[in-house]
Amino acid sequence: MAPSALFTPLRLRSLTLPHRGWVSPMCQYSCHPETGEGVPNDWHLMHLGSFATGGAALILTEAAAVNPAGRISPLDAGLYSDAQAAAWERMVHFVHRHSAVDGKIGVQLAHAGRKASTYWPFSGKSGSVPASDGGWTTVGPSTEAFDGYAVPEAMGEEDIQDVIADFAAAATRAVDAGFDTVEIHGAHGYLLHQFQSPLINTRTDAWGGNEEGRNRLMLAVVDAVRAVIPDSMPLLLRISASDWAEGGVDIGASVRLARTAAEHGVDLVDVSSGGAVAHQEIKLGPGYQAGFAERIKREAGVPAGAVGLLTSPGQAEAIVSQGRADAVFIARAALRDPHWWLRAAHELGHNIAWVPQYQRAIPRHGF
Repeated sequence: MAPSALFTPLRLRSLTLPHRGWVSPMCQYSCHPETGEGVPNDWHLMHLGSFATGGAALILTEAAAVNPAGRISPLDAGLYSDAQAAAWERMVHFVHRHSAVDGKIGVQLAHAGRKASTYWPFSGKSGSVPASDGGWTTVGPSTEAFDGYAVPEAMGEEDIQDVIADFAAAATRAVDAGFDTVEIHGAHGYLLHQFQSPLINTRTDAWGGNEEGRNRLMLAVVDAVRAVIPDSMPLLLRISASDWAEGGVDIGASVRLARTAAEHGVDLVDVSSGGAVAHQEIKLGPGYQAGFAERIKREAGVPAGAVGLLTSPGQAEAIVSQGRADAVFIARAALRDPHWWLRAAHELGHNIAWVPQYQRAIPRHGF
């Protein structure tokens, strides 16, 4: 059997990832009040730790809000307090200690903007959370609301500068907590994507008006984070390559953004799509976003990661071996099988290290 492309190392700056099968950020909505606002807990340790023992090369945490108003829901994680940083440090230590493949862990920094203060998916409710239930006033580039959500406040210059500073402060905490990399969340209709999308950002000041103005906040955050993390640490950026709606962000605009982001110090673009508006029309299918990653890798000249209905080892192997993406992010498939990478290596004929406690389960002689 030919050597596996999926299980070859990838180096980004001074960080070497043992292979190219990674964990995509997945919100857990499980930071409960008794453990502190936005503080990850034992659930998160179990969730992330299972991927470490399962052979993942890079684990990205769920979105960690850079300030309280940036949380998607009242039960979302943050990285704006010492208590949150200490809890994340515990997760980092576990991954570093218990990953058989010397896997790494990164934190995704985010601000939900006008899509903040919403009910978590398994609450039995939907829409914006009122103040009486622990909600708050949201912010965005304008006062236009996401369909079904509360009207946000339009951000002024001071608000924008504060958010940029909050991203930098969270990145500093991430470095101190021992994270191996940082990803900026600029996708899925959250704040940075809200400023980027012409379907949402109708401003006429320097933070809007044209594509350069709409991209300005995303790049300002990239600059602020790059300035406070070590030069040796890679910086990732997740973007929505398409709004899947007429007049919105398209792949051409995303290629231009990715090219410029790389010039500002981004080392890999995590290519997702959608989330800006409720009237999007996404054409779902296996690997439906991989083509976006391929174009960004080829046309922007920056490493790219593919994500989206990537479930089988053969599918992931094909994407990497054909040069369509430099890495593959696994999400739902990892929830179904937290040891996906151990199984994938076996199916692809690659030897991968197992943690000692699980070595009796290594397939041998067809069993």
